[in-house]
Amino acid sequence: MRGVTRNAPRWVFPREPDVEALAELVQSLGIPEVACRLLISRGFGEAEEAKRYLRPRLDQLHDPSTLLGLPAAVERLLAAIRTGDLVMIHGDYDVDGICSTTLLTRTIRTLGGNVHPFIPNRMTDGYDLGSAGVEEAKRVGAMVVLTCDCGTSARKAIADLCAAGIDVIVTDHHLPSETLPDCLAVLNPKREGCEYPDKDLAAVGVAFKLSLALTRAMNRDDGFVWGMLDLVALATIADVAPLRGENRVLVRKGLKLLGETRNVGIRALMRASGLTGKALTAGRVGFILAPRLNAAGRLGQALRGVELLLSETDAEANPIARELEELNQRRQDLDRRTLEEAREMIAKIDLASTYGIVLWSDTWHPGVIGIVASRVVEEFCRPTMLISLKDGEGKGSGRSIPAFNLHSGLAECRTHLKRFGGHRSAAGVTVEENQLQAFAERFNEVAKLQLKPEDLIPELRVDLELDIDAADSDLEKVLRHFEPFGMGNPSPVFVARKVRLGASPEVVGRDGLKLRLATKHGSIEALGWGMADRAGEFRKEQSVDVAFRLERDEFRGEVRLQARIADIYPHQETAA
Repeated sequence: MRGVTRNAPRWVFPREPDVEALAELVQSLGIPEVACRLLISRGFGEAEEAKRYLRPRLDQLHDPSTLLGLPAAVERLLAAIRTGDLVMIHGDYDVDGICSTTLLTRTIRTLGGNVHPFIPNRMTDGYDLGSAGVEEAKRVGAMVVLTCDCGTSARKAIADLCAAGIDVIVTDHHLPSETLPDCLAVLNPKREGCEYPDKDLAAVGVAFKLSLALTRAMNRDDGFVWGMLDLVALATIADVAPLRGENRVLVRKGLKLLGETRNVGIRALMRASGLTGKALTAGRVGFILAPRLNAAGRLGQALRGVELLLSETDAEANPIARELEELNQRRQDLDRRTLEEAREMIAKIDLASTYGIVLWSDTWHPGVIGIVASRVVEEFCRPTMLISLKDGEGKGSGRSIPAFNLHSGLAECRTHLKRFGGHRSAAGVTVEENQLQAFAERFNEVAKLQLKPEDLIPELRVDLELDIDAADSDLEKVLRHFEPFGMGNPSPVFVARKVRLGASPEVVGRDGLKLRLATKHGSIEALGWGMADRAGEFRKEQSVDVAFRLERDEFRGEVRLQARIADIYPHQETAA
């Protein structure tokens, strides 16, 4: 590979906390010092802030009323329910869109309304509310179109709907890239002028807030809406929304509900994916459950996901769950093949002068390029756009690094794009084939202007350095109070130095490295996925410095501690 190769991460340690502040927090909270050190390293040094973080409660949620446009949306939906006007709910084809569509469909039906859920086909209809949604609304005779996880940028389609006498209500969370569409209401915490305090809600969070407001406006018991927090948790995790603020509360409570869910479709999906009876963590939801639901929109019809989540019987749900399981297996195969091809393309690039990567192919499936873009970013630490070409047009999906705002970066490239939208860390584009090279050059130019060479070196943020003997079951129990872990609230990373390896390294699975870390209690199994090629660096009885996450592993009913290796090196004594 020419130029820069994949970089080992640099370990970044937090500043040592003030001794007096640490002692005060320990006394105020009455919890172990290690927990207080973790709280301070995450910005929760004040006792009241720490209590809110450690004890997420539903009464910490904000009232929906501060969502700009809410009164008009509620008034029109109330009228539709009372008069029988058909409401078409138009969702996006990812988990967030599928769950939002399901949640609002259940809400309006429970309140007595007439609903038609619709999600476009990724392959034929493209992203967002477009001509397919307009035609479907006209075909079914909808009087109201209510969008989920889309619509903020769909000005033309919304203008067409309004011209046809159809009222449009947008619920979304994507950053507005241009002037908002002219319609009845746009519920989006990120829109200018919206005073809603928490800007991090996933689309399903916005749908949840609207459902609460609508139910209360009808003077109905809103218990059934709270009962759909399992959908809210599933979608919030799947959309990689920051697990802080309201999202932390929604996911913490929703995960508990997921474990005992009454949703027939979710139970079928859990059976098909082997999760029945297992503790549902955010990690398991994000890496096992969500991809199967996502597969419906990536390779098939996303509406099948809505049908699954609306199922009333196992006879309805089980065939769909099996279908999604098969789609997910196919998706995994496509992921591997696409990633291999992307790596081959990158091998021909001078990475020393490439700060922003743009790759394209007419053989790539548009349903998997977003996932593969994430892998490329992980490996090469550069903002990346992957584009699937068909009939002279490219559909692209991108991911970014913390130092680069992808949405803003694409705005600087708008002259080469037909369309773009998304977030700071993830976005999509539509681009003509004859503009691809110019777009790639401009994207790299923008990245070079905004990034420094050190931004291209991945960072491993360490929460705490400790003795390996302290990595015990008591510490793992403390960590449970910090869950759920995910974007915005990552699982704590610990560093232990001069740790003796209690066994020779083993290669497990496709690419895993298995080690045993010796402690005074015995040893801890340590696993490093994607590290099999490093097995030759280590030997039994060797001393290592290891960065790891402490987890509990369940296997055949037995619970044990496990260290998930984030990075590891042979220990080197420093000069005195």
